[in-house]
Amino acid sequence: SSISRALNPYTDFQAFLDCAGLPELRIIISNTTEAGIAYRGGEKPEDSPPASFPGKMTRFLYERFSRFSGDTAKGLIMLPCELIDRNGDNLKRIVFDLAEEWKLGSSFLQWLSEANIFCNTLVDSIMTGFPKDEIARLWAEAGYEDTLYDTGELFRLWVIEGPENVQDEFPLHRAGMNVVWTRDMTPYRTRKVRILNGAHTMTVMGAYLGGKNTVGECMADPLIAGWMRKTLREEIIPVLSLPKKELEDFASEVLQRFANPYIQHYLLSIALNSAAKFKARVLPTIKEYCALRRSPPPGLSWALAAFIAFYQGREMQGGALTGHRSPAPPQSGEDYPIKDDADVLEFFRALWNSPEGTSPPAAVRAVLTNPRLWDEDLTALPGFEESVQRAYAAILEKGSLAALADTMK
Repeated sequence: SSISRALNPYTDFQAFLDCAGLPELRIIISNTTEAGIAYRGGEKPEDSPPASFPGKMTRFLYERFSRFSGDTAKGLIMLPCELIDRNGDNLKRIVFDLAEEWKLGSSFLQWLSEANIFCNTLVDSIMTGFPKDEIARLWAEAGYEDTLYDTGELFRLWVIEGPENVQDEFPLHRAGMNVVWTRDMTPYRTRKVRILNGAHTMTVMGAYLGGKNTVGECMADPLIAGWMRKTLREEIIPVLSLPKKELEDFASEVLQRFANPYIQHYLLSIALNSAAKFKARVLPTIKEYCALRRSPPPGLSWALAAFIAFYQGREMQGGALTGHRSPAPPQSGEDYPIKDDADVLEFFRALWNSPEGTSPPAAVRAVLTNPRLWDEDLTALPGFEESVQRAYAAILEKGSLAALADTMK
């Protein structure tokens, strides 16, 4: 009863635009992953639809502006849930840039500024997706088949940074939901992204290459779980500017949530768009650790080496790069899909099909110096290139978990 319909803008763009004419529309919530809120050059207002999410949003807002003749009472509240820093500010910036680039007029720019609100938000709840392993039982219990089933933990937190009038319009906190309205969400975001999401992203690719399939399997493995605790305690928490006790308590709670036996969180699901996730969730910690200690963080160096190893694939199939997991008991060798932005996948495909890809030091350097991935040259971090190269060479020689054991020593 909470979903009226689902629209696909790629097959019915007009129906999507028609929603801009709904007088009662007020709030738009988005979740397009870390890679979604990004500027893509070459888009045009007549595209049906524009390729990027901000492009679609700009076109939608211009449609609403036009249909209601610039009525400031018909502005919208945007609540983006993408896990990037200042997601609302970034979405707003790109929408304004596109409006100017597309020459949509000063009146529209003024309406964007005065009538619309772009909030920064943070969502914290582990959602693992369609419960394929138990869906038959669930459907039998419900008495009907519903392909929108999703599995998530009981923990819920939504932090929204915005003006007071927005929380009055959308008073979820008064309905007993764990929604925090604040004027500054920075402490909440830093803690969650660096610890919870950082722990996910730093672990999944190396663990998957080592034969693990779920977060639960990782937490049941003494080596992986011990490395996660050690890296959180010695590399992540020390560079964060929040009270140490608060950070340690949050990290302990996160590890308990990861070990929830009722949540089957598949590593390949978490690995979606890992390039953007690593940049947002792990790289800031690496940079701050290097600045603080003047040496590289060993655990996170292994994590980046595992990222490089995971993204090894020479052929594209079905829009994904095909990687291969070597046999690791009880798993057998198998192919797996590497899913990311097209240009990220093309970079790695070309790398592994080039002479650089056959030389581990050259491959690591090519990844660390790629501005598309990091917006900077990571070889400038003291000792970091050498640390990643050692870990990467060990992964190739011994396998990811044996290399991790070396790192732990």
